[in-house]
Amino acid sequence: MNVADAVARRMSTRAFRDEPVPEPVVRALIDAAKRAPSGGNLQPWHVYAVGGSARERLVALVARKLDAGERETPEYAVYPPGLWEPLRSRRREAGELRYAALGVPRDQGAQQALERLNYRFFGAPVGLFFCVDRRAGPPQWSDLGMYMQTFMLLAVERGLATCPQEVWSNWPKTLAEFLQLPAHLMVFAGMSLGYADETSPFNARRTGRAAFDEFATMLGS
Repeated sequence: MNVADAVARRMSTRAFRDEPVPEPVVRALIDAAKRAPSGGNLQPWHVYAVGGSARERLVALVARKLDAGERETPEYAVYPPGLWEPLRSRRREAGELRYAALGVPRDQGAQQALERLNYRFFGAPVGLFFCVDRRAGPPQWSDLGMYMQTFMLLAVERGLATCPQEVWSNWPKTLAEFLQLPAHLMVFAGMSLGYADETSPFNARRTGRAAFDEFATMLGS
């Protein structure tokens, strides 16, 4: 598989088979992704991988909090306020694909159902959390994003699927305690890792991408 194939095949997978990912494979992916670029070679990422009984405890913990109506204040906004066009429409269209896969119209009940799937890692056997130092700025957050993309492409090469999940930033206190994060680290995003369930409606739909001329400008050619 070449890089172009991996880029084309990568997608946010939202249904996984009940098949474990061997720990040596997870370790190898985390280690290989460290070749991602970072400004000044700061390598400002820190990764936590959660599987097995630890994953089950975390999933159960968040489920209990949701059942009790608990919420936490995120440490950053995933989307800017007053999202503008065409970004607003793109986000809405992506959401409609997910609700269509659930087979229900978008309403509060559907939103809660999708939320709970997120916090179960969509059935994936491994959950990952990507952390950054609180003192870091936007360039280091960008570096962390490049690490995550590198990880996801390497996972495709291994026949694995992923789903990056900024939704996990909604539980900063819970995750800090569960992962025993040092005070200087914060969770930027989670990620599901496993083998895709190709029979699921969730994985039969792919989000679209803007045409070249909508986002690219060529000068001097």
